[in-house]
Amino acid sequence: MAQATLTVQLRDKSVKAKDIRKMKMIPAEYYGRGVENISLQMNYQDFRRLYRTAGMNTVIDLKIEGKGDKNVIVHRVDTDTVTDDISYVELVNVRMDEEITADVPLRLEGQSLAVRDLGAILIQNLDTVEVTCLPAKLPHEIVVSIEGLVDLNSSVHVSDLVAPAGVTINTDPEESIISLTMPQEEVVEETPVDVSAVEVTTEKKDGEEGAAPAEKKEE
Repeated sequence: MAQATLTVQLRDKSVKAKDIRKMKMIPAEYYGRGVENISLQMNYQDFRRLYRTAGMNTVIDLKIEGKGDKNVIVHRVDTDTVTDDISYVELVNVRMDEEITADVPLRLEGQSLAVRDLGAILIQNLDTVEVTCLPAKLPHEIVVSIEGLVDLNSSVHVSDLVAPAGVTINTDPEESIISLTMPQEEVVEETPVDVSAVEVTTEKKDGEEGAAPAEKKEE
């Protein structure tokens, strides 16, 4: 993925964060090793669109008004618990000549014969793996092929991944990424009838065989 660009403004610290959000802006903080911390604010829609594609593992060309350009990655994104709107962002400075460590999403690709023909259920045990590389080499995602899942004994482990050139995967190679299982049959339990609550009577009604004759009225 090409390097993304984001233009931000210096934040007036006398303005409360809630008031910045009312202006359709997001309060943010820029920091990193060997750089000064800078309080920022940025257009809500601009960041939301960028974050949808860049995520937390893409180097961003951050253009700070009055401070020049910085290379950063998104380190933290807070959201409102009620509205789910983005409420705060942290951006970490990266040096393009120094390796960084980040989590990279996994994307499944292909078709599993075990799922298609046997009705197996695919279980994804890992969504990301940790990698180390130079910022320019940081992959946006790593593809996981599921073509080899042909029976219930098939699985995919971290050791099966093919890392891009210049990228080292740090996650334990023995970690399972994909496994298979068969759907459980639903067991219908019958509710036993409590016969102790049923009243049993031996009294016979008029007209039934063996019933006592009704008393004859005197004329």
